[in-house]
Amino acid sequence: MPKIKFVFFIISSLILLTACQSVSKKIDEKTLQEEKELSKWLNKTESELKIFYGQPDKIEFLDTRNRHYIYSSKKYSITCVRKFEVSPKNMVVGFSSKNCF
Repeated sequence: MPKIKFVFFIISSLILLTACQSVSKKIDEKTLQEEKELSKWLNKTESELKIFYGQPDKIEFLDTRNRHYIYSSKKYSITCVRKFEVSPKNMVVGFSSKNCF
């Protein structure tokens, strides 16, 4: 009887590990896709960004005179935050995203 429990435990553990790897792989793929999409905005103008995303939810002013335009959205109780860094020449020079998949 103890051997059956042990075998059941091993099989269950393997199934869980495989499922976790599968989820992790999908998240990594979505993150790469998000990064690829956002990189298209580099060297675009602030007005093009606002036309596509609308007015930012928040604007942070940085010491470098650049600004962060922050866009937030919620999906499945997970808050997605996208930040675009805009230079004084009104060009997008950087971006970051968190929980956007």
